[in-house]
Amino acid sequence: MNNRPKVIDFAAKYMHVTLLASFVKWICYGSIVGILTGSASALFLVSLDLVTERRIAYPWLLFLLPAGGAIMAYIYLKIGKNAGKGNNLILEQLHEGKERIPLRMAPLVLVGTLVTHLFGGSAGREGTAVQMGGSLAEWIGRIFRVDEMDRKILLMCGISSGFGSVFGTPLAGTIFALEVAAIGMMRYQALIPCFIASLVAHQVTMAWGIHHIHYAMGAVPLLTVGVVLKVVIASMLFGGASILFSELTHGMKKLYTRLFANPVLRAFVGGIVIIALIAAFKTRDYLGLGIPLLQQAFEAPVAHFAFLWKTIFTALTLGAGYLGGEVTPLFVIGATLGNSLADLLGLSAPFLAALGLIAVFSGATNTPLACFIMGVELFGSEGILYMFMACLVSYLFSGHSGIYTSQRIGLSKSRRHALAEGETLASIKVKKKAE
Repeated sequence: MNNRPKVIDFAAKYMHVTLLASFVKWICYGSIVGILTGSASALFLVSLDLVTERRIAYPWLLFLLPAGGAIMAYIYLKIGKNAGKGNNLILEQLHEGKERIPLRMAPLVLVGTLVTHLFGGSAGREGTAVQMGGSLAEWIGRIFRVDEMDRKILLMCGISSGFGSVFGTPLAGTIFALEVAAIGMMRYQALIPCFIASLVAHQVTMAWGIHHIHYAMGAVPLLTVGVVLKVVIASMLFGGASILFSELTHGMKKLYTRLFANPVLRAFVGGIVIIALIAAFKTRDYLGLGIPLLQQAFEAPVAHFAFLWKTIFTALTLGAGYLGGEVTPLFVIGATLGNSLADLLGLSAPFLAALGLIAVFSGATNTPLACFIMGVELFGSEGILYMFMACLVSYLFSGHSGIYTSQRIGLSKSRRHALAEGETLASIKVKKKAE
């Protein structure tokens, strides 16, 4: 006990001793989070491929969607508790939240997302990976009895490791965790821990034999005033598409909740609605992740309103309470919208599809730097200037909207729309309604 003040005094006098100790600590913590999350992501991705193959091989599974959704809603109702908040629960804890993120969130969201995809719901995968990472990071924090500051950094490690491993983009995963917590602000003290966690998770996922799909943006046009103007116009539309997706998804959640207070009934009816849409559209292109449609956007023309139909299918699926993420559907929406704009703007379809993929994601999550870096990781650096433009413009024109209602606004996107400290996307909507 008597030696402790001397150690503290020594560390305070020699700053690099403290920095070295912190660096070693976060290498250990970040690696542990990365190993667990990377392994969980590998299990999830293998299982996701398996259930997707089953859904395609056995089309009749679609008719079990209402029952599957109802069963998962019942399980969440009985044992899920606050795990039902999903990604928003993790974001709340990065600020002043006092709730615990339960370890059961990981298996629940894993099974729930697989059920959604097995029976034909339109959803993504990033939400599942992030929630698994967040719950595992919280569990690690409890084991090591970390303080509140380290707990928040660990949660950010969980976000970065989940995101980086599920998409094969460790750098984007690092920056995503730093950006997503608060619009316009980043916590650089978590930069090294998040990078370590994301990189380790990615490497662990790859070590388990997981391979990610890559797309080619094709020839990049020369930088001219005309091309820049066209990219800006397309990016503004990408921002508008992100608003449509976010607002429609939130709107469907509110509508379903108002019509069906019981979450079990809500999911059951939601499944019936999806089945009815399939009967009306006479196509299953908009079910699941939508990877075949995404691949088509880089290789051949797609239906002009494919982006709209994917938006509607995903909003109805998530609005009814089905589990899964939003990011992969956002990729599909952005890429198909870019493909549809190609003839109108006189630019290459794969080029605009690549920009749309990252730009719609940027607008919906308010993470332009992470999306830009993701573009570089996915498509290479040849179109780096255009990718940066697309992400920034879409981010700006998406306004104060987004898929994460608990996302805090650190700095307003416009000086003429000043916001109080601590405002979230959800609280802004409440104020607007009150006015």
